[in-house]
Amino acid sequence: MVTIDTPGADSAGTVTDLWVALAAGQRQHDSHILPEANRARIRERILRHTVNDTLLVAREEVVAGFVTVEREGGSYAQDSTRGVVTNLYVRPEYRGEGVGSALLDAAERRLRELGVGTVALEVMADNEDARRFYARAGYEPHRVELEKPVESDTHSKGDE
Repeated sequence: MVTIDTPGADSAGTVTDLWVALAAGQRQHDSHILPEANRARIRERILRHTVNDTLLVAREEVVAGFVTVEREGGSYAQDSTRGVVTNLYVRPEYRGEGVGSALLDAAERRLRELGVGTVALEVMADNEDARRFYARAGYEPHRVELEKPVESDTHSKGDE
C-alpha cells in the first residue's frame, strides 16, 4: 500500500533522481529541458519545496513517485487564486496502480490548504498518456502554448 507524505531533506537526492528521469522522459515529447544539466538547480528547488511542505512523495518500499506544487504569484489581479502542480512523476514500475492519482489528490488537498481556488498544470502536447490521466481527473485545456524555431521556413511577418 502506498503512503503519501512530506519528506525531509534526506529525500532530496532520491527525488532529484526521479525529476531527472521525468525530464529525460519528456525529451521524447520535445521538451527542451536538459535533465542532467539541471540536476543541481533542481536539487535546490526540491530542497525549497521540502522546507515549504510543497513536495509530496508516494512511498511503498521505496519512493514510488513525487509531486511538487506552488501557489501562483503574479502581477495581475485575478478572479481566482491559482495553484500549480509543477511536477508529477511515478516510477514506471508503479504506474497503473493508482500512485499518480493518489499524488494528484494529495497535491490538490495541499493547494486547497494554501488557499487556492483553481489548480493548473502543464503537460507536453503530444504526451497522450499524461493528457488522458489529467482528463480523467477533471482537468480541461485552459490555454494553448504555441512555438516554432526561429530558424524556420515560414515567415512571421505575413506577406513576404
